[in-house]
Amino acid sequence: MQLTGIHHLTAVSGNIRENRRFYTQTLGLRLVKRSVNQDDVKAYHLFYADSAGTPGTDITFFDWKVGPERRGTHSVVQTAFRVGGAGSIAWWQTRFAELGVKAGHGHERDGRLTLDFEDGEGMRLALIDGGGVHNESVPYAASTVPAEHQMHGLGPITMSVPELRHTHEVLTEVMTLRPVREYTRATDAAGSKPHHVHVYEMGAGGPNAELHVAVQPELRQAQGGAGGVHHVAFRTPTESEYHEWTRRLTEFGQRHSGEVDRYWFRSLYFREPNGVLFEIATDGPGFAVDESAETLGEQVVLPPFLEPQRARILAGLQPLD
Repeated sequence: MQLTGIHHLTAVSGNIRENRRFYTQTLGLRLVKRSVNQDDVKAYHLFYADSAGTPGTDITFFDWKVGPERRGTHSVVQTAFRVGGAGSIAWWQTRFAELGVKAGHGHERDGRLTLDFEDGEGMRLALIDGGGVHNESVPYAASTVPAEHQMHGLGPITMSVPELRHTHEVLTEVMTLRPVREYTRATDAAGSKPHHVHVYEMGAGGPNAELHVAVQPELRQAQGGAGGVHHVAFRTPTESEYHEWTRRLTEFGQRHSGEVDRYWFRSLYFREPNGVLFEIATDGPGFAVDESAETLGEQVVLPPFLEPQRARILAGLQPLD
């Protein structure tokens, strides 16, 4: 029983209209699910992904009217997307310059060509040369980005901890991730010191199945907010294995949420020892379970248990268009 890769990543936006514009227009992703936070129905929950909403391609946002994240450790500090090589990295660098997106320059990190950038709320993102492996994404015909330069999905995800030992134990002994290499990351634009990064992989490995853990004891603790990450989710392929993960976390004495049915997938939440929120999520049933593939994301969709409250919920949401 192994986790097979990154399932999705969920972050926070304080300006959901601009968030939608950036991820659909600037980055060319498809809005595949327009829903609400199931635990806070006053807030949108938007899912951006490839054309089909393939697991491993989606980044999602909670619409919370909060101030910006205070950066620090005990948090996810960068979210990467995979693209198809040096030509795509160069294409994106030109696009970012033309559109005024805050971005660095293409450079090598951990043996891969990388382009760091930020969205309008300061969320730290990157494009990496994915090497053409494990590309299950479906090009989006209506994207603002040509098919050959569209993103192939998430990964790697980088988190920061002040001390590695207990996080390492959970990653390797409980979650069965494999430590595969280490590298040093130089000072970044935020002024953090050079620091050591430990790379863990799951499943078949590759950039879509890596968690990078930066050790930064000198940083203060992060405080959540707009532009910050709420949680990162890992893929489990079947519902039977999902139930096995619930049992495994319990057997290891790891506190968790219990099984949560999100309708489009099943979820299981827990915090690793440095406080970063993890989720284990099933690949199915998928986003097309309640919408046609052609109309994904066009209307507000609610899971069945919220459907009786539709009128009240919609009345509390601002228009996105």
